[in-house]
Amino acid sequence: MVESIVTVLLEVVKCFAPPTERQLGYLRNYKANFENLKAEIDKLKDESKSIQHRVSEAERKGEKIEEKVENWLVSANNTIEQAAKFIEAGETTSKRCFKGLCPNLKTRYQLSKKAETEVKALVELKEEARRFDDRIFYRTIAEEVWLKTNKGYEAFKLRLSTLKSIQDALTDVNVSIVGVYGMGGIGKTTLVKEFARQASEEKLFDQVVFSEVSQTPDIKNIQGEIAEKLGLELSEEAESRRASRLYERLKKEKMILVILDNIWKYLDVETVGIPFGVDHRGCKLLLTSRDRNVLLSMGSEKNFLIGILNEQEAWRLFKIMAGNYVENRELKSTATNVAKACGGLPIALTTVAKALRNKELPVWKNVLQELQTPLEASFDGVPVEAYSTIELSYKYLRGEQLKKTFLLCSLITPTSIMDLFKYSMGLGAFESVYKLEDAHNKLHAWVHQLRDSCLLLEDGSSKFFSMHDVVRDVAISIARRDKIAFAVRNEDVWKWPDADALKKYPAIFLKDSIINDIPEVLESPQLEFLFMSPKNSFVAPNVPENFFERTKKIRVLDLTRMRLLSLPSSIDLLVNLRTLCL
Repeated sequence: MVESIVTVLLEVVKCFAPPTERQLGYLRNYKANFENLKAEIDKLKDESKSIQHRVSEAERKGEKIEEKVENWLVSANNTIEQAAKFIEAGETTSKRCFKGLCPNLKTRYQLSKKAETEVKALVELKEEARRFDDRIFYRTIAEEVWLKTNKGYEAFKLRLSTLKSIQDALTDVNVSIVGVYGMGGIGKTTLVKEFARQASEEKLFDQVVFSEVSQTPDIKNIQGEIAEKLGLELSEEAESRRASRLYERLKKEKMILVILDNIWKYLDVETVGIPFGVDHRGCKLLLTSRDRNVLLSMGSEKNFLIGILNEQEAWRLFKIMAGNYVENRELKSTATNVAKACGGLPIALTTVAKALRNKELPVWKNVLQELQTPLEASFDGVPVEAYSTIELSYKYLRGEQLKKTFLLCSLITPTSIMDLFKYSMGLGAFESVYKLEDAHNKLHAWVHQLRDSCLLLEDGSSKFFSMHDVVRDVAISIARRDKIAFAVRNEDVWKWPDADALKKYPAIFLKDSIINDIPEVLESPQLEFLFMSPKNSFVAPNVPENFFERTKKIRVLDLTRMRLLSLPSSIDLLVNLRTLCL
């Protein structure tokens, strides 16, 4: 009846005023407008859910969401909520008058017009979402964890003056390269990282990038580390082309600090692709090395020696790491002498203090006696004090399995905890554990214990671990001395040990070295772990067919970086194999 009346009125109105016809159209389309509104709400809900799923996935990957997308989600949710409330209110509003005898045309007109307006808002939001395409998020460059906190850094007086001198040098427009040098374990890396943290806080540089060079520099790896921190993707294989692209990217930074840490020999920074001096006054280089001559050969204009801690500073650091209970009257004299025996080396003070934390006086006295006993031999390049104290920390680790894990870490560092888990599983480290989750938890607990003992670095990561190079060198020395592992790292020229020597090692570890003349048969009947990751991985030789003939005890075999045409037939003899990485 109502629709019939409206239809007749519309036919009459058409002859007079088009605007009036449009107004009466709201009455005729009242129900259609509400149905249309409900349909558009459902469509926008679906669109909103779809975008929210993509946003959630991007956030899980650590991506940054575009601000316009976040604003759209808020606006869409508000509009949907507003439209739903309008529908609910419209359904409860009386649309009849004169005690229900006649339709309330005014109310119907207002509700219908409002419904049409709400539909337009919903449609516009839906169209706006379609214009996003795939631009939901953008990649961010994660800030280094150590740039956010100075946890573990102690502001010694001598170090503070050095920090100030480094800052003065790097803010001098005429200085491009600054060097820091000192013996292993003295705290060079800690100092330059603290400088970088302070420089970032004070906005001295727009960007700070860090790369560890190590004993055998890998130019591609250095280029990749710097590029990644600048958001630059280097897909080229040729070092020269990568260097050109990195050079151009660095030139775009007005003020940037590039830290190259742990340099053992001359490194041509131009080969890496780092502009400096007249090429780019805004690019400053901060280098660290054990050898001042290396810094001079690289053109370092200002060089700062990091010396040992004085007696007062050494005791302060020792007390922080061991705990205030060392001030106990009965213990203090022995504790003071132990601290002195560490020779002012921060790494030695830290590791021995952690090892002796909460130990009884007889243990302290025994340690003091061991530290004061001259070593027959130490590892090349490692100070005697550091060697003694790190070996002592290893000796006082609780349980044989924790010691084995520490030595295993030294062989594979830096790497992921997942790799450590694969090897530990294969070597039978979790024989009394029956659930995979429990094994993971146990390994993480061991890693935390090693970090608490200062034998692994605190890097803020739960997935990866690393080790100070001095700690690593001492650990590898221990492993070789005690015939636990034959290890070769970063050596261009080396020879396989003789057959008698090989028979004694349960582990052989060859990393980042050139592998030549693989023996026809590996004479190693006690071998349980074989790791071969050659530097010349792209031209790795094939493993001889009978190579594994006398290594039947192997439990873990990792040939990941070896490009093999085929596996030797003797691999069938490895009946104890538990972990195979290819």
